[in-house]
Amino acid sequence: MMRIAVIGQSVFGLEVYKELRKEGHTIVGVFTIPDKDGKADPLGVEAEKDGVNVFKFPRWRLKGKGIPEVVQVYKATGAELNVMPFCSQFIPMEVIDHPAHGSIIYHPSLLPRHRGASAINWTLIHGDKKGGFTVFWADDGLDTGPILLQRECDVEPDDTVNTIYKRFLFPEGVKGTVDAVRLIAAGNAPKIIQPEEGATYEGIQKKDNAKIDWNQSAQVLHNWIRGNDKVPGAWAEVDGQKVTFYGSSLLDSGATAIGQPLEIPGASQPGLVSKAGLMLFGNDGKALLVKNLQFEDGKMIAAARYFSSGSCASVELTEEEKAFAEQMRTSVYSSILTNVDAIEDSTDFFKSGAASMDVVRLVEEVKLRASGCQLQNEDVYMNTTFQDFIQMCVRKLRGEDDEEELVVDYVEKNINNMTIRMPHQLFVNGEFVDAEGGKTYKTINPTDGTAICDVSLAQSSDVDRAVAAAKEAFEEGEWGKINPRDRGRLLYKLADLMEEHQEELATIESMDSGAVYTLALKTHVGMSIQTFRYFAGWCDKIQGCTIPINQARPNRNLTFTKKEPIGVCAIVIPWNYPLMMLAWKTAACLAAGNTVVLKPAQVTPLTAMKFAELAARAGFPKGVINILPGSGALVGQRLSDHPDVRKLGFTGSTEIGKHIMKSCAVSNVKKVSLELGGKSPLIIFSDCDMDKAVRMGLSAVFFNKGENCIAAGRLFVEENIHDQYVKRVVEEVKKMKIGDPLDRSTDHGPQNHKAHLDKLVEYCQTGVREGATLVCGGKQVSRPGFFFEPTIFTDVQDHMFIAIEESFGPVMILSKFKSGDVDEVLRRANATEYGLASGVFTRDISKALYVSEKLNAGTVFVNTYNKTDVAAPFGGFKQSGFGKDLGKTYNKTKTLL
Repeated sequence: MMRIAVIGQSVFGLEVYKELRKEGHTIVGVFTIPDKDGKADPLGVEAEKDGVNVFKFPRWRLKGKGIPEVVQVYKATGAELNVMPFCSQFIPMEVIDHPAHGSIIYHPSLLPRHRGASAINWTLIHGDKKGGFTVFWADDGLDTGPILLQRECDVEPDDTVNTIYKRFLFPEGVKGTVDAVRLIAAGNAPKIIQPEEGATYEGIQKKDNAKIDWNQSAQVLHNWIRGNDKVPGAWAEVDGQKVTFYGSSLLDSGATAIGQPLEIPGASQPGLVSKAGLMLFGNDGKALLVKNLQFEDGKMIAAARYFSSGSCASVELTEEEKAFAEQMRTSVYSSILTNVDAIEDSTDFFKSGAASMDVVRLVEEVKLRASGCQLQNEDVYMNTTFQDFIQMCVRKLRGEDDEEELVVDYVEKNINNMTIRMPHQLFVNGEFVDAEGGKTYKTINPTDGTAICDVSLAQSSDVDRAVAAAKEAFEEGEWGKINPRDRGRLLYKLADLMEEHQEELATIESMDSGAVYTLALKTHVGMSIQTFRYFAGWCDKIQGCTIPINQARPNRNLTFTKKEPIGVCAIVIPWNYPLMMLAWKTAACLAAGNTVVLKPAQVTPLTAMKFAELAARAGFPKGVINILPGSGALVGQRLSDHPDVRKLGFTGSTEIGKHIMKSCAVSNVKKVSLELGGKSPLIIFSDCDMDKAVRMGLSAVFFNKGENCIAAGRLFVEENIHDQYVKRVVEEVKKMKIGDPLDRSTDHGPQNHKAHLDKLVEYCQTGVREGATLVCGGKQVSRPGFFFEPTIFTDVQDHMFIAIEESFGPVMILSKFKSGDVDEVLRRANATEYGLASGVFTRDISKALYVSEKLNAGTVFVNTYNKTDVAAPFGGFKQSGFGKDLGKTYNKTKTLL
């Protein structure tokens, strides 16, 4: 271990100091800067706590020579090595050369490139693809000493000084400096002479020389702005005052924006103030976007608010909020701004002497005192006066942050003993908006056939807008940058909000789709909530693997796989479980980091629109979730054809699924997952538990009015129990109460829509014409609405239409099979092009396992039915589609009871 003098400052110097102490080195002295406005540098504060000698010399040398008294104090420490993290003082050579091991300095660039104090800035200004840091041996030149250690990183296209420093230069720089000391202690530290080739020196970046020259390309302008962000700040004159630009990002070459023109002297064309920010143009016609602006008085605003920055009305504080404001005034602001006698409403944080470290402290102090107020550093820069800062904090605490305010034009209904509030517009890029041309259609309540409300009818241009928003959110927005656990946090928050609104969601679902309220509450909504919680837990558990390879010798090669989000996912869902189908497909897409454009069924859009509102209130960034009610022929087709959609998930008919698959292939070979038609066989053997077989058989057919993709489309009953089974199920069907789905005693609500009701009537008429025996039901109920009687057919032969085609309604199709003929009934059960689900009832475990193995379906239920779970993968075989929803993907799912 060595005796070390640490000469430096800042939090970086503090972290190096702490790590050196952990390594066991003796810190014989810390030499840092004098206190500023009564505040000590954090390195000095920590060292004093540890009892280490701290020296705060204002200067080390005078007229080029070391000040004898200062040098003598330093030499008295007996240091064997000087470690200089971010050292800003001019240290005389007699101090540099005095220790036995000399002196090492951390420098934030890959020397010899960018020698000088503004190295990080110039790395970005020059558009370097690689950045990094160097630990070098100090000499009498400016960053010219021999190199001890270097580490590099990729420079991201939108990196700023702050992001590259936080991501790499700070954490890896601390480790690298400590690693350099380890090499010295071990006697293995190299001294690599810096080459002159490639050496550069650019002057210190100060505000005066950070003015923007507009006669350059967009790329160069972008590099200049991000290279000066946050210090010293790239600026230009706008409307007669000096305006500083922050948060630059390059835009795609084809990017367009609608906004208010802003004249900028010297620019090739006016800027555009849009909802996204301030769009600027280079002399090559390409564009960049700036997010924040700062004026000469220190006030920072979102660039999107340039023309309305003073329009925000103040809020009146409650007594509790006044107490919070007073606490901030007397305890926090006063302790930071020690040179201010009294903190007034007009007191400006920065003009009163606050620095960047004070911003961090202020943000953390607010978090301690008001945990619900999640601030960013930018919030302080944008609200510099005490009054503005308190107003901003209060708005955040109330959830009324004006820049993120969600405007919703609700349709309100007093129904089911509550007031429900339903959005009815498209949801695109975080906003509820009308469709192009203001086009709408009426969504119908199947209970009475009346219109619920007008809903915006999406057009092709609306699809293009939504896909563009989703693409930007994925490629450029916050969503593509947040870590998986933060994604999971948002999904959990969304699930919590859905649970808070579960009665409202269930009521909307019941009113719009005809689902019985109790079932909507438990399954339609309940399983949706479970789905989001389940996939929230997957967010940080999506893993790749490592693969040893032997393509070269010696065998030190390794390949690894990484699962990454694909981009914009289009989702087209059916009308039988409007919210649950949304959840099954959307939750997984979001958990993986994708963005979504979803088309709900045209006849059941309302829970999807309410979901969009809750997602926005949960804090999902703009563009991540987009909802487009409209026709499948127009909206679904455009999503299938769109070149920027990378995957499409569809649940619906086999016929439309085939058409979608063709369109996806021709457009851009986008990935597809399909859950299509079904004719799920249920085999009931004579050795079954009859009570359970009857109860579960009824559920298999009539659950959710038979509008169930896995409904048992045909029951095969062993002949020696057939008549008994038919008698039992007929008795139970006649007990079913048909009526208002909001009535808690109702068993069977209306079919989803008029066209489907008409199809069921025709389906049953066909069965009768072909010679099947209609035991009960088969016709529309004589009352308003789209009610259909629960129906039972027997004597159904394999060639009949109703034996082959799916009814997707409350129609039980019963056929006999010979006693003991297991293989023959399996042949008949598998004689279909569908393979979504199936079931078997028997007490013989060997028979159950054999039949479940032989049934060609994605899901096999044994002695139960309809027992789906969010952790169990779900999907079909053959023309029932491919790809899985829910769970972790396997080939076949078996559920036994």
